[in-house]
Amino acid sequence: MQKKMSPLAITGIVIGVVVVILGIFGVSTYNSLAKENQNVVAQQSQVENVMQRRADLIPNLVNAVKGSMKQEQTVFGDIAKARQNYNNATSTADKADADAKLGQSVGTLISVINEKYPDLKSNNQVSTLMTQLEGSENRISVERKRYIDEVKTYNQKVVSFPTNIFANMMGLGTKETFKADPGATKAPTVDLTGDSSSK
Repeated sequence: MQKKMSPLAITGIVIGVVVVILGIFGVSTYNSLAKENQNVVAQQSQVENVMQRRADLIPNLVNAVKGSMKQEQTVFGDIAKARQNYNNATSTADKADADAKLGQSVGTLISVINEKYPDLKSNNQVSTLMTQLEGSENRISVERKRYIDEVKTYNQKVVSFPTNIFANMMGLGTKETFKADPGATKAPTVDLTGDSSSK
């Protein structure tokens, strides 16, 4: 005759099964959150990589035109200050703000070149650098969009129940996204045609 299990043993088995299920769910959730967090970090690094590429190109353009634009010291001063602020920025929000101001100052320089120094604009080195800066603006826009999408996916997981319980236990909160200044939503114009009426 088969011995009947005691209520205590049944309770122990049920608790054990629940613990195993919770453990599996916890490990799966942990791995999922960790993966999403790494995706956000990797994409943020890529955004900063393309922003750094532009920041590194700017001194080359400044050096290429500075000798012929001695009366534009205010423009050069603004660019130097903007680059310093960009290099000193640490958080995502500060980087975005500093990058927007850097883009504005470079846009001013390019406008001055287009309007006042057509001979400089036709210089091969200056023209190449301006084209590279335009390409950098496009890359920044693309990578920021990817970053925003990654943050959206991550944040949705972090705030959804019951994942949010594990996220809180892991010390993971929502991530900041890029919020550039309203005046910096348009990339600096790089006009290599010489037609100032198009600006």
